[in-house]
Amino acid sequence: SVLDASSSSSGASATELDDALSKAFGPGGLGILTVSGVPDFEKLRGALLPLAREFAELPDDAKQKYEDEKSFYAFGWSHGKEKLSDGKFDTHKGSYYNNPVEDRPCDDDELMGRHPSYLRPNVWPTVELPALEPSFKNLGTCIVNVGQKLLRHCDAYVRSRKGDDRASSLERAVSDSRCHKARLLYYFPVSAAGGSMKQDTWCGWHKDHGTLTGLVSARFTDAAGSEVPNPAKDAGLFIRNRAGEVTKVNIPKTSLAFQIGESAQVASGGLLRATPHCVCP
Repeated sequence: SVLDASSSSSGASATELDDALSKAFGPGGLGILTVSGVPDFEKLRGALLPLAREFAELPDDAKQKYEDEKSFYAFGWSHGKEKLSDGKFDTHKGSYYNNPVEDRPCDDDELMGRHPSYLRPNVWPTVELPALEPSFKNLGTCIVNVGQKLLRHCDAYVRSRKGDDRASSLERAVSDSRCHKARLLYYFPVSAAGGSMKQDTWCGWHKDHGTLTGLVSARFTDAAGSEVPNPAKDAGLFIRNRAGEVTKVNIPKTSLAFQIGESAQVASGGLLRATPHCVCP
């Protein structure tokens, strides 16, 4: 399903919005919806995504300065720290994690120590790649803001079916949170990653555990770093619906996509459904 970012202010009916949410997030949906017409989105995407490759190509000793072991590598640079389904360490992709809204969401050392994967301060490569911080924050904040507005519609959708104005607010789960997590991914070339790759090597089958995940379309490059069309038609995001059918999802460069997470499924009483998905090379 596709929504235009101006839907809530352009006279779109509640029925039209409900239909889009039901098709995307309801029991028969794929758990994903795209939003078009977001102001400045293409510029923000274009500013950030090329920096993933730039950082990944820095010398290893430079990248290691921005690893945060205390957060279990959930802030800053992470490469080869996570395990795949076969128990092997994942060297096929590198991730740069940070909070796009709060540089330091908490000053309580005890609380930070109990939840280091969520409350550690951000880590930025201000010397090697100073453009990363503002570009990361600008696109990340855009995604959070649009996601918050989408959840406002989800709240109305859920309450209209539950008949309960006291139902949990998904919008508030985002607006009140200080623990947003953004992840800039870089998938290394197959030869550089080493070895053969099975279908879900890039990111195995899973459901997101949060409330809502915002996604942008991937940027494919040649060896020189120039952007090219997807060279492998079977590479990308795949989603499995409740009937067990697998669908490849193509996100337009001009649109944001949002996937419902398991927290939203629980809070909505199952009216919104998270779906298993993977990323294939």
